[in-house]
Amino acid sequence: MSHQSELIETDIDAYLKQHEHKELLRFLTCGSVDDGKSTLIGRLLHDSKMIYEDQLDAVRSDTTRHGTTGQEFDLALLVDGLQAEREQGITIDVAYRYFSTAKRKFIIADTPGHEQYTRNMATGASTCDLAVILIDARYGVVTQTRRHSYIASLLGVKHVVVAVNKMDLKDFDENVFDQIKSDYLEFSQKLGMTNVQFVPISALDGDNVVNRSERSDWYAGQTLMEILETVPVTADKNFDDFRFPVQYVNRPNLDFRGFCGTVESGIVKPGDTVRALPSNKTSKVKEIVTFDGNLEQAFAGQAVTITLEDEIDVSRGDTLVKADDQVEMTSGLKTHVVWMNEKACVPNADYLFKFASKVVNGRFASFDYQIDVNTQEHTDTDQLSLNDIAVGRLSLDQPVVVDNYQRNRATGAFIVIDRLTNITVGAGMVIDTQADVSSSVVSGHSEFEIELNALIRKHFPHWEAKNLQDLLK
Repeated sequence: MSHQSELIETDIDAYLKQHEHKELLRFLTCGSVDDGKSTLIGRLLHDSKMIYEDQLDAVRSDTTRHGTTGQEFDLALLVDGLQAEREQGITIDVAYRYFSTAKRKFIIADTPGHEQYTRNMATGASTCDLAVILIDARYGVVTQTRRHSYIASLLGVKHVVVAVNKMDLKDFDENVFDQIKSDYLEFSQKLGMTNVQFVPISALDGDNVVNRSERSDWYAGQTLMEILETVPVTADKNFDDFRFPVQYVNRPNLDFRGFCGTVESGIVKPGDTVRALPSNKTSKVKEIVTFDGNLEQAFAGQAVTITLEDEIDVSRGDTLVKADDQVEMTSGLKTHVVWMNEKACVPNADYLFKFASKVVNGRFASFDYQIDVNTQEHTDTDQLSLNDIAVGRLSLDQPVVVDNYQRNRATGAFIVIDRLTNITVGAGMVIDTQADVSSSVVSGHSEFEIELNALIRKHFPHWEAKNLQDLLK
């Protein structure tokens, strides 16, 4: 199953070229504590022959000191690299691992199971196409299973594989597997999750992970690796709406002016008429430039430099779109927000909001409700604490180019940055691009006072909301 090939010895350039154009799948493992997430990733790497001998020797040595499997080879140590993780036998931070097979390249995000580290799980899921949700066969669907499933659905992960682990401790009882499958489907259907597959596995022994198990002759489906290699993900990308946030303007000499960035969605070709936002100036694409030469087209996921036929003003943070695209530019948004900081988020506190390459000042004008991720119940709230998820109204000081998150993950997501420490304190997904934010700190004041408030925030951004309120009284 590994990507080992005779080309490595005979024609290394051909080998590299072959793997350069493989499809990439990003996926994460999540679930409750001790469900076996790190062990599963270790098993995938081990059975795919993607571990070097010196790594194996190091893990064998560490198994004696930190391993939780007795004298058995502890595969979890391949992923859990932090000292605290090895001492406690848990995952704390998101760990990324890379490997490939003959069919695909993979980036795995191993996320923590503890409720305390829910923010880390949300971080890992934000860029993934598929989620592998582990369930301990002894306990079935538990609270953290529901929590992680809800966050995965919230973040737009379209493909879910439920791996019922530790089936060896239940003698691979088909009834146990069927009961867990029934319980999970009942819950997941409420979240609108339609693409869910189930696999009975033993991550420790390798049953149905890479190789098919003889102990589950009643299971006729694919192994986990077969699912990962064949699940269709290309169709999930948005190839309709061209969005190109400009990250850098490349001006090496008088004869070249290119706009660098990543095509977040859609397709662009030389000759296409594009519009620069927010200026609304139009031009045609002259060339699509890369280090390896010019391209005939660029599509979602490609990092390129675009040159235009006309000298229009385009700066970092601007966005190129097709001239006839209906694109929202707004300063009022209804959003989901996941709070990731110990310091609570309160309405009207100023933060920086980063949308693609654009950073603007703004604030949460109000919160509609907080979501209980265990029961999906909605409760009123006036602030957000660590790991809370809510629906809130976002008020920005200037319009930004956004899409509904369900339509376009790239331009429908944002992060919240603390203006003093510059650390990321939250993440959000756009629900409505034309939201009513009349309940902001300046509500109830005249238009002049509102404009004055905006000017003060622009030129004196370190002032807190309460100072502005005092000034406007």
